[in-house]
Amino acid sequence: MSLRTLSCCAALLACLAGGAAAAHAQSQESVVGGGERLTAGGDINASYLGYGKRWIGGAGASVDANVNWRLGLEGEANFTFYRQQANTHATTYLVGPRYQFNALGSRYHYRPYVKFLVGDGAFNFPYNYAHGNYFLMAPGAGLDYRVNYRWRIRLVDFEYQYWPQFTFGATSNYAITTGIRYNIF
Repeated sequence: MSLRTLSCCAALLACLAGGAAAAHAQSQESVVGGGERLTAGGDINASYLGYGKRWIGGAGASVDANVNWRLGLEGEANFTFYRQQANTHATTYLVGPRYQFNALGSRYHYRPYVKFLVGDGAFNFPYNYAHGNYFLMAPGAGLDYRVNYRWRIRLVDFEYQYWPQFTFGATSNYAITTGIRYNIF
């Protein structure tokens, strides 16, 4: 083997070794994706109804679909039925964007977020005199806690629900939710 061939082989090996080191230095997100995931969960909630000025409790379900680790789409259904008076209750079906901030806390277990949901609010008036469906907007914020890769706890979720076309004029409800989430994939 000539000196020229040997030096070319050494240069080629050096380039390959340098390329392998650079490939090994990629971040995990670029290797496995940008944090896409689908999460489903169950909740319990307390809602303050502007009509009747009372707190009632309930349960709900939600699905979060993240396109990356910051931006996602949230859909939720909440049913309020506990401690209702004269059969007055509300059910909401909402969907909209959610934005997560950088994680907080030790080893990034806490994840704060904001959201803006829109959808349908079904309201049952006292003594079943009437039932109406209304458009509503619900900006909100919350904090999730990551237990492990599969499980998350929704520590708190707060929504301000604005019902602009309510029968007796625009009204506002408030909802506070807590629950658990399972990361499907």
